[in-house]
Amino acid sequence: MIGIVQYGAGNIFSLCSALDRLGISYGMIEKPADFDLYDRYIIPGVGHAGAAMAKLEQTGLVAYIQKLQKPTLGICVGMQLLTAHSEEGDASLLNIIPVKTMRFADSAEYKVPHTGWNRVHSERDNPLFQNIPADTHFYFVHSYFIEYNEAYTLASTEYSLKFSASIWRDNFYGVQFHPEKSGIYGETLLTNFSKI
Repeated sequence: MIGIVQYGAGNIFSLCSALDRLGISYGMIEKPADFDLYDRYIIPGVGHAGAAMAKLEQTGLVAYIQKLQKPTLGICVGMQLLTAHSEEGDASLLNIIPVKTMRFADSAEYKVPHTGWNRVHSERDNPLFQNIPADTHFYFVHSYFIEYNEAYTLASTEYSLKFSASIWRDNFYGVQFHPEKSGIYGETLLTNFSKI
């Protein structure tokens, strides 16, 4: 059963709808004791990483998240929260995966935010991407990206530069794209996570 960390950082309706369609049981985590009710966790998030981190700190859940031993998936801003620092709000984050979140540079060719379907290239075998074809397209909406670091990158993509579309360290996973809005293979990824 999946516990969704509920800290007021965006609309989680699409995620809950996807889990409902897949028949994956879930509930909300709002206080430390709630972590014991679930065997894996999702940290969702949309919007501003600095503001999201401030909201997460207000919940008192930060120290508990940093010590989690069960599979944990960050989605979009939730993935960015796993990193050490974001240029968005010059914010220190959870520092679970020691990479940085940086802003795309505006250009005539590459508009910010990056919105739409992008081909995601798996860089190593991992159960999270099982039964997902190579170079599948996933749906992105973001102005900030995770710097590419081979040691922590599960999958990469390109939008003006190469960056990490998915990261991994121990029991922590992150995806910059929205699996809940990425069709059948996004749902495959959520199903995979529910079995890790």
